[in-house]
Amino acid sequence: MAVSDHPRSIPDIFTNVVNQFTILVRKEAQLASTEMSEKVTDLAIGIGLLLGGSVLLIPALVILLQAAVTALVDAKVAMVWATLIVGGTALALGVILLAIGALRLKAARPVPSRTIEQLQHDAEMAKHQLRNGHGTAERAA
Repeated sequence: MAVSDHPRSIPDIFTNVVNQFTILVRKEAQLASTEMSEKVTDLAIGIGLLLGGSVLLIPALVILLQAAVTALVDAKVAMVWATLIVGGTALALGVILLAIGALRLKAARPVPSRTIEQLQHDAEMAKHQLRNGHGTAERAA
């Protein structure tokens, strides 16, 4: 923005400030919208991959668990105990994985962090400009 040689009136300055503030708010809203869209897309892709992997892993896990029970039975462990050992181990691992997954989902909040940082930066710049402009007006008086 170039500095003009002619003095501007207060209404012109106020209009310019309002217009620039409107543009700033509009651009910050666009940034927030874009950032949230990116985060939602990433979450959707992640959820889709999790579901696809789960669908394929469940039958494989059942087959492997049956093989583990068969191996224990072949090692002279009673069928009941072999089933309890394999089932209990699978249950414990499942609970641990669910707990870890729940903690990770809590940590992955879809918050527009870049927009928040930009808004904080804009607020600091506005405060700085107001302080500088206010100090100049006091010196002139």
